[in-house]
Amino acid sequence: MILFFYNLALATALLAGAPWWLWRMATTRKYREGLTERLGCVPGQLRGLSAGRPVIWLHAVSVGEVLAISRLVDEMDRAFPAYQLVVSTTTRTGQALARERFGAGRVFYCPLDLPWAVRAYLQALKPSLLVLAETEFWPNLLNGCFRRGIPVAVVNARISDRSWPRYQLLSRLWQPILERLARVLAQTETDAQRLKAIGCVPDRVTVAGNLKFDVRAAKEAEATRLLKTTGLQFLVAGSTLDGEEVALLETWRQLLAAEPQRTANLAMVLAPRHPERFAAVAALLDRSGIPWTRRSDWSANPKPLQPGAILLLDTIGELASVYSLAWVAFVGGSLVPAGGHNPLEPAQFGVPIVMGPHYANFRAIAEDLRAHQALRIAAKEELAAALLGLLRDPAAAAAMGERARQVFEHQAGATAKSLEALQDLLPARTAAGQTCTGRPS
Repeated sequence: MILFFYNLALATALLAGAPWWLWRMATTRKYREGLTERLGCVPGQLRGLSAGRPVIWLHAVSVGEVLAISRLVDEMDRAFPAYQLVVSTTTRTGQALARERFGAGRVFYCPLDLPWAVRAYLQALKPSLLVLAETEFWPNLLNGCFRRGIPVAVVNARISDRSWPRYQLLSRLWQPILERLARVLAQTETDAQRLKAIGCVPDRVTVAGNLKFDVRAAKEAEATRLLKTTGLQFLVAGSTLDGEEVALLETWRQLLAAEPQRTANLAMVLAPRHPERFAAVAALLDRSGIPWTRRSDWSANPKPLQPGAILLLDTIGELASVYSLAWVAFVGGSLVPAGGHNPLEPAQFGVPIVMGPHYANFRAIAEDLRAHQALRIAAKEELAAALLGLLRDPAAAAAMGERARQVFEHQAGATAKSLEALQDLLPARTAAGQTCTGRPS
């Protein structure tokens, strides 16, 4: 009955919003990309896939989730040789990164949660297991799995502070769905308690930790190699959102004016979170009067980057590697009330980290780093002072970065726990004479 009303509401919303969606698809490429896949047209490389080895389907919404599962996917490939893994994403940027990390032949757009679209993929893939990253609970997808006896597991599960009130409000609607999940591996004890409160069976919920603590930069990006040749030091401002670039440019001017000698060998890398904003940030840099260049222009003709200049990192998938060059990293989405982004990417390299006060999406990680004095929080008006303090005390900055690295290393282990839990959901199978009994290396 709940599913009936959900589908009725979904159909009503689609019909009411159809003019807007049609206009967006006509005018914006990202709304057209992957549309046929989302509507249930299974890509050719996936058709008949289940006739070979059985399939495990992993779903990761966007870039953050793809990065989180990247180590897990590698370990599952090694541990479960009798199975073939396929990965779906929702966003265009997530799709691009997943294809780069896992290979385009097994990556596809997740179908919209429409009965016929979901049915097409489940019939084509016949997955032995569906693994969801974080909390991607789509009723039709989950119900389709339950009806076919396909176990569903959730890894890296969390319920953010922002989402928690909505889940509480609708807990009675969620319970009939969530109580059928086979395993739920929560990031923290708080997440585990919240998941139990909205309907997950307590015996099936465990705290495995955060997969992002296990992720290392996959390889040195081309941008990193090019930046190394400049001989400069870098302030790397990553995953910035609208309203933050203006504050960062003003902060940059203050740094250069306050410490001309200490900044004589310093440049900034500015990496907006969303590709559709690259042009707007470029226009902002044009108006700023600060020398700058685009990373994308370097592919054919690398230009010398001068001290005091800014490099606009207008590429996908290079930021995690570029953080390794940071003198200090600013992690965006945190000066504005957007919940922040992942501070672990710079932490793995022993880089001191500064964030704004809005980090609810990564509260547990940020609080752990703060407790070890490995993260500084600064509002817009405090950002220049925080960076100047680190600039004037290199020893303190280095010690802060080392503490961040230690926190990162200490929290590792979620991948092994997740792998063990997922293996328990799979029947023993053999392929090419191998039994699926692997463990993470």
